[in-house]
Amino acid sequence: MTRSISAENNAAIQAGRIIPRDFIWLISRDRTDGSPVAEGVWSGEGTFTASVIDPHTGGSTDRTFYGSGALLAVGDIPLVQGITVQTLSITFSGVNDGFNDYVRTYDLKQAEIQIFRGFLDPDTRELVAPATPRFVGYIDDAPITTPKENESGAITITATSNTQELTRANSDVCSDASQRLRSSTDNFYQDVVVVGDWKAPWGQSDGAPVSNGSKAG
Repeated sequence: MTRSISAENNAAIQAGRIIPRDFIWLISRDRTDGSPVAEGVWSGEGTFTASVIDPHTGGSTDRTFYGSGALLAVGDIPLVQGITVQTLSITFSGVNDGFNDYVRTYDLKQAEIQIFRGFLDPDTRELVAPATPRFVGYIDDAPITTPKENESGAITITATSNTQELTRANSDVCSDASQRLRSSTDNFYQDVVVVGDWKAPWGQSDGAPVSNGSKAG
């Protein structure tokens, strides 16, 4: 399996004129009302507005990412086929004030995480082309280690790819109540409980012979 690559990125790679950078987009939840709260960090310095390919729509969108050492390391992202579930570790600086406040304030459990790879032009320091998604999934664990005095701390996030959702069993059942939650006027399953007891006699109705209209001579 190979990753697709844009013509612009391919040309820059062939010319050896690229600076690879990782961009991470997190969508956690507000602990009060559950509303989504997004945060972006990248493996560069300062604030950077990057164009990325939205993994859900396939379109290009601009997002703001913060650097200054917040992102320390991204684990290897293997190329796999099928619905193999990938597990990935990402390490962030525990002393970066902005990111530290984010992970302590908002709920990261099962938050969505998107990881992009982009290539900067060494002359302009701008992206050669929109950064492409390399990993999309959900956060399983995000322990926060508070460092002792004169020690450095780190936040290591464990994430699972969204192919995990394809392996889940659907707990929903075929019922009238369930179907009406989707559409209150949909009565397709209204008889699902009793239809198994219905009898469908062939050539007779309820045990009585069916006349074919002929008379005995």
